[in-house]
Formats: sequence, structure tokens, C-alpha cells
Amino acid sequence: MKYSKKQVFAFIVLAIIAVGFWLPQHVVNPVAGADRKSYHPKSFWYYPWGKSGTHKGVDIFAKEGTAVSSATGGWVIYTGELKMGGNVVLILGPKWRVHYYAHLQRIDANIFSWAHQGEQIGTVGTTGNAKGKPAHLHYSIATLIPYPWRMDTAPQGWKKMFYLNPIEFLNP
Repeated sequence: MKYSKKQVFAFIVLAIIAVGFWLPQHVVNPVAGADRKSYHPKSFWYYPWGKSGTHKGVDIFAKEGTAVSSATGGWVIYTGELKMGGNVVLILGPKWRVHYYAHLQRIDANIFSWAHQGEQIGTVGTTGNAKGKPAHLHYSIATLIPYPWRMDTAPQGWKKMFYLNPIEFLNP
């Protein structure tokens, strides 16, 4: 049987998506020396939370300059500065999930490079809207493939289909 170019292309795209989901995801705490006492266990999806409305990650507190490592292996898809996040790194990891590291004092990752799990990508800081607050890493996990069953009636609850609770991965 002969396949059209569109059919072949569609098969390749679906295969790439499937492979992304098959990759195992093991997450480690990205802040050197941090443990369960370094963050509040109920800070994910906390409302109200400043200008963002709802807190869509976890703040892991540590001394400024503490090493921040990639929580999982993946491609570094962005390094730079954002208004609220300050110095940030985004890494596309297994299962088509984007790992977001914000408020970094320094960025050590290179754009479009591979970050191995545990490889230093920056240091804890107070950039962005963390200026004047205790040094911490804001860490969140977003999925590129929405999970509509996660939506609820919480403030911004429709966005839950794109955000996963990183605390669940830090405390398996």
C-alpha cells in the first residue's frame, strides 16, 4: 500500500508525540541541599497570589547563590529575562512538559543545549517580582498537551489543564 506525503508526515508527528510520552520522567529537587522544609507544601495553586492571581508552582527557599540544577533531562528552550520571573530558564523535558525556573541570580544554561538531570543551570536569586523578598527558586511544570480533566472551578481553574503540581514530583 502506498501512503501520501501527508499521511507519512502525520505518522511521523504522531510518533514523535508518542515517544515524548514514553520517555520516563524522574524529577529531582532542583535546589542544592533543599528538602521538604525548604518550601510550603500547599503553595501550588494558592490564591490570591500577587499579580499572577494564582500561584502556579512552588517557591523553594535557599541562600542567594545556591546552585539550581535541572530537575530532569531536557532541551533548554529559553534563557533570558521576563518581567515577573526575572532571570528564567525553560527546559522541555519528557512527556512534553516544560520545567520553568525563575528568579535566578545567574543563568548558567545555554539556549538550545541539552541539560542533563542534575546539571547546574543557574543560581537562586531575587530577580523579577521576587526583588526585595527572600531568595528562592520559583519552579513550575507545564504540559504542552492539555489535560482537560484537571480543570475545576478554582480561580483560574481552567489553567490547571496546563500546570502540574511540582510538589507531587518532589515528594513521590
